[in-house]
Amino acid sequence: MPSTHVNPTRMELTRLKKKLVTARRGHKLLKDKRDELMRRFLELVKENKELRQKVEEGIANANRNFALAEAVSGSEAVKTALLASKQSVSVEAGSKNVMSVNIPVFDYKTRTPDQSDIFSYGYVSTSPDLDAAVRSLSDVFPDMLRLAETEKSCALMAAEIEKTRRRVNALEHVMIPDYMEKIHYISMKLDENERSTQIRLLKVKDMVIKKNYDAKHAET
Repeated sequence: MPSTHVNPTRMELTRLKKKLVTARRGHKLLKDKRDELMRRFLELVKENKELRQKVEEGIANANRNFALAEAVSGSEAVKTALLASKQSVSVEAGSKNVMSVNIPVFDYKTRTPDQSDIFSYGYVSTSPDLDAAVRSLSDVFPDMLRLAETEKSCALMAAEIEKTRRRVNALEHVMIPDYMEKIHYISMKLDENERSTQIRLLKVKDMVIKKNYDAKHAET
């Protein structure tokens, strides 16, 4: 029996059949969306892992070079050298739609196009290790932005995959079986009613034939 009461009529049967077709089409589309989201999610996870390793190595190199520069020139000299900055960076945040998921996109611009402006000090009074540290941080900065993109994108895609998975399961295990059960129930009821109607018609026909036979027999 269906979980809820349904009217066993042909109109209701037609309506449920249309709903079943729509549910099956939606189920297929959602499954395709879930599979494509999963494929892109795995690609992002792989890229995120590579970026994280690259960023951590770059930051570790920068920290190591900063430590060497402080050991050679002293921490106060290093801090003084980095006080006045020639270069500045502005970051713009946007988004793009990937399979109905708005993932972030970061872009950055430097105040001047000259790459040497990252060094805000003279080369005479500082250690080459400080140059290497500043250069390491400058080189790793684009990867840090991309890492932020991929990490946030992975989190958003994971949430969308889970939501899509729940919808697929609801259609596959609840709605579609329920529609099929109701359609089967109504079809059985309509067949039963049709058989009952045929039996009644046959009985009426037999009664009419018997009545006509009796009438003719009485006249004879």
